[in-house]
Amino acid sequence: MSNDAIRLRSLTRRYRSGGASVTALDQVSLAFPTGTFTAVMGPSGSGKSTLLQCAAGLDRPASGSVTVGDTELTGLSETKLTLLRRERIGFVFQAFNLLPSLTAEQNVALPLRMAGRRPRKTQVREVLDQVGLGDRTRHRPTQLSGGQQQRVALARALITRPDVLFGDEPTGALDSGTSREVLTLLRGMVDRDAQTIIMVTHDPVAASYADRVVFLVDGRVNDELIGACAEDIASRMTRLEAAPC
Repeated sequence: MSNDAIRLRSLTRRYRSGGASVTALDQVSLAFPTGTFTAVMGPSGSGKSTLLQCAAGLDRPASGSVTVGDTELTGLSETKLTLLRRERIGFVFQAFNLLPSLTAEQNVALPLRMAGRRPRKTQVREVLDQVGLGDRTRHRPTQLSGGQQQRVALARALITRPDVLFGDEPTGALDSGTSREVLTLLRGMVDRDAQTIIMVTHDPVAASYADRVVFLVDGRVNDELIGACAEDIASRMTRLEAAPC
């Protein structure tokens, strides 16, 4: 058995735009080891979001393969893909996407209810405690700060104990102080619980919390940095954005 949570092999994704074919991903091969934190960065239009969507089984590639653990996604039906995402993959987005009429604990329990499972109160309280909101279980989103709402969204993603947690600009709507709190929480999940996290971000400071930063340019892997500081990541991004097309 592989120690990789997700593997991409020769991943290619094309789509139509204005009558032309655009290649969003071009023969991308990457491995994301279990228990690591990877940030994905690149100029606008480099394929970051497409990579996340294909890796998470939200979008199907034109060619190549995506393997989650030992499960190859290519041949799975939509029903099996939905079940895999529900049981093994968690998502956190820039928009918190909480239901305003539900309390924190009800929002967190929602994925289990949608899967036809009866959530245990202790299970919900455990993940809210994990994100530091054990005393906010009965609060609705309007009674919480932006950082607290993102923590609820994070707890909701963790309630199914996913193999991989995907973040699409998860701190993009937060101020710098609150952003650091959420990123420290994510870093702790990797170090303490061996959670696997893949995060798309444009922020070098956010990326510096990751073990590895993967840079995409024009749908291809251009470079990687391991254990880099925010200044080095920013410098690399500046060079990529200034490079001629």
